[in-house]
Amino acid sequence: MNLFKKNIFGQYLLIKKWIIRILGAISHQRYHGFNELKIEGSNILRELSETNVLFISNHQTYFADVVAMFHVFNAALSGRDDTLKNVGYLWDPKLNLYYVAAKETMKSGLLPKIFAYAGSISIERTWRASGKDVNRQVKMSDISNIKKALDDGWVITFPQGTTTPFKPIRKGTAHIIKHYKPVVVPIVIDGFRRAFDKKGIRIKKKNILQSMEIKKPLKIDYENESIEQIVEKIEYSIEQHPSFLKVISKEELIENERLNKKRDW
Repeated sequence: MNLFKKNIFGQYLLIKKWIIRILGAISHQRYHGFNELKIEGSNILRELSETNVLFISNHQTYFADVVAMFHVFNAALSGRDDTLKNVGYLWDPKLNLYYVAAKETMKSGLLPKIFAYAGSISIERTWRASGKDVNRQVKMSDISNIKKALDDGWVITFPQGTTTPFKPIRKGTAHIIKHYKPVVVPIVIDGFRRAFDKKGIRIKKKNILQSMEIKKPLKIDYENESIEQIVEKIEYSIEQHPSFLKVISKEELIENERLNKKRDW
């Protein structure tokens, strides 16, 4: 690799590679050690195209969810099926992998800034800022950056825009899907909020079984389906439609109630 080669956002690829390697080595035991991550469907990742793939997922912590996905994606692309055995898969990580995150979150300290260099597309939230509700226009530069990332590789997004479960899907994700026509791959995660604090950095409890299910790409009629239809499809695919409230566990209901008393991030 050229020592001074940069990606589409002007980040040095060599620095990004070493950040992923180091953070991956430090975090590996969180998902394959004192906690275990049950993975389903990782073989689907090897069937995807190199670019224009959008992953949509429910969200439980600021950072632990994304870090786990970096592990799972790179392990799968290295030929591992549903396992994170042998962290050597991070020696040559996928560098055109990005994730959408709130700009104020990614600038909130040194560690978030390091995480941001690993692949963040930092955007300004239109509905929340500094802990208060706001109502502002979408920045076209944010949309443009997501399009650039899709043209270059894979993008992870959390369409609810919050770690609080069963919140409404933000229509912005549906607009991106309809206009840019990416391959849309749903991911459903669980167990992260029980294992980690809200930021996903501090370990709350060990011996927690976390899970990540990677589903087959959604079938979407980009031309004829409405934004509302795409939103509903997203809700069902990441299991955040209100109908799923009927099947979650009592423990999860208690945890949801606790989280709902807190402000969204």
